[in-house]
Amino acid sequence: MRFKKIIAGLAFGVSVLAANAASAVEIEYWQYVFDSRVKAMDQLIQKFQAANPGITVKHTTFPYAEYQTKVAASVAAGQGPDVVQLFYGWLDGFISGKLVQPLPKDMFPHDKIESEFFPIVSAMKRDGEYYGLPTAVRSLALFYNKKAFQAAGLDPNKPPQTIEEFVAAAEKTVKRDGAGNIVSEGFAMDMAGQDHQWWREVLIRQNGGVPYTDNDRKVAYNNEAGLKALQFYVDLQNKQKVGQLGFMDEAQAAFKGGLAAMTIDGTFRLGAFNAIKSFEWGVTELPSVNGVRSNYASYFANAITRKAQGEKLEASKKFLAYVSSPEAMDIWLKAVGELPARRSAALTQENLANPIYSPFLKGLEYAHTTLFVDEAAQRQVAIDMVNRVLIQKQDPKDSLAEAAKAEQAIIDRVAK
Repeated sequence: MRFKKIIAGLAFGVSVLAANAASAVEIEYWQYVFDSRVKAMDQLIQKFQAANPGITVKHTTFPYAEYQTKVAASVAAGQGPDVVQLFYGWLDGFISGKLVQPLPKDMFPHDKIESEFFPIVSAMKRDGEYYGLPTAVRSLALFYNKKAFQAAGLDPNKPPQTIEEFVAAAEKTVKRDGAGNIVSEGFAMDMAGQDHQWWREVLIRQNGGVPYTDNDRKVAYNNEAGLKALQFYVDLQNKQKVGQLGFMDEAQAAFKGGLAAMTIDGTFRLGAFNAIKSFEWGVTELPSVNGVRSNYASYFANAITRKAQGEKLEASKKFLAYVSSPEAMDIWLKAVGELPARRSAALTQENLANPIYSPFLKGLEYAHTTLFVDEAAQRQVAIDMVNRVLIQKQDPKDSLAEAAKAEQAIIDRVAK
């Protein structure tokens, strides 16, 4: 009798395990490699799995340069991620490639999205459907090295607020050797970093123009405003001689190494800059031009791929809802430094009073978000435009016209 009870107990245990195995589901999440973001997502996955014991999330990462290609190839083959991270500027390519599906309205009602998230979330909407939601948003600000300011006789607690003050600070903090070569930049120039956003959505607007019209489908910078913005930027190297493209591989590396007094970057850089021990740094709003301020706001969103169906779709919906929740945004802010995408989570008294977060939050109030059709290609146009002037010595007006023509061709080709 006792033996029969043991057998029955074992049979019951096996049936329970089988039932649990049948109800368990694994989904895969992909993002590109960025150390602080990877660690933050690991935290979120751990918390999500604890609250949802029937769901396992496999976290996979790839280098940025090959990330989009990996996503496209895997999803097209019915493999890879169920939930995927994508830059908002990649959305049109992901939709045309049939890589992502519209967010189910039962879990993500449009009225709640539009009332709770910052308005720039609309960049994830096409033809009346939302295709993704951000955990965080980011704007740009001017980072400055307080030690370098003090050494140059500048007040480290009074960073530049106007473009004139910015240039003056860069001229005082740049260091050169006996031959006149820059050994430490006053401003770290990096068109491949965030300077192309500064030129496009900030300097052009501050000079009275707009970068695009017709819902960002018509290039509009081949004019006096665009030329003034370009001339100002290249003058930083040619005239004021406060920075040099290619001085180091990246502007952020020069700043981290104490070899640049100022750099323009986003909230996503806070995690890396927090590791700096050799000097104290500060953050201030991007400098104004004739009283006009502007900024660029962007984000990476999380979307559900077309691969996710059935129970995997249900699990993916739950996971996406969690990583775009206020709790997840608070964790992301502390780990990465990027601002919460929900207004209520971002605009707290604590955040507004924070000397680091406050300039970025203020920037969101007057920021613009470029609706790229091909972010990488459009960025390259701006890089090439500046390189033609600084390296090939092309006339800025001619280079600007060439850039406008090239970018319009990209937009026309992709938008068709």
